[in-house]
Amino acid sequence: MIYKSRLKSQNWAGETIGILVLDCDYPFVPGNVANASTFDFPVRYALVEGVSVERLLHQADPSLLEPFIAAARKLQAEGVKAITGACGFMALYQKEIAKAVDIPVFVSSLLQIPFMHMITGKRVGIIVADSTSLTAAHFAGSNVSKDIPLAISGLENADVFGGSLLKNKNEFDDDAVCREVVEAAQKLYAEYDDLGAILLECSDIPPYAHAVQAATGLPVFDFITMINYVHETLARKPYTGVV
Repeated sequence: MIYKSRLKSQNWAGETIGILVLDCDYPFVPGNVANASTFDFPVRYALVEGVSVERLLHQADPSLLEPFIAAARKLQAEGVKAITGACGFMALYQKEIAKAVDIPVFVSSLLQIPFMHMITGKRVGIIVADSTSLTAAHFAGSNVSKDIPLAISGLENADVFGGSLLKNKNEFDDDAVCREVVEAAQKLYAEYDDLGAILLECSDIPPYAHAVQAATGLPVFDFITMINYVHETLARKPYTGVV
């Protein structure tokens, strides 16, 4: 077999997925997008300089695009084959980042909504970090049609999630956050009898996906389902077996 280098700027190999992360320092538990042990394959991270959760959710403006593009181009130069994000609210910059690099870009978990609706034919439930900051622009950036029925439950008022993770404190009660996420899912399930699937928008709440599914019995999507899916398209392996 003959191998050939892809990029002169690539000084190592084997990472398919590059992940744009925000400037925050609370604990990133296994299952979080920002914890590399979440994945069964190596990933590479790049910090979006100067962009915190607070800035992205509450002060989002065009000036934030430049550090996103710089971080994305850094990942591309380091040899990753696709770039994702670590916050669903990055959807605001999905199209611009995609235009700025030459590899696939999927920075927001919201991109899965059309697929979720198509395969179930039902309403898509979304558990979001801060429902007050989620706008039509985020859905437009993810190509989510206004015809898709949605149900949204925010965690901004949850005692631990809203008081610790959203405020970037350096510790939080993992069991308490799990309960808060499950309660948000149960609320959606109780209010909407046409709910077909649930999306966990925030990159901090995939650790609780199993608990959400146990409580609702529904398909549960999040950043991890999206990243794993794209990785599989970039790292296909030969099949073995018998005929």
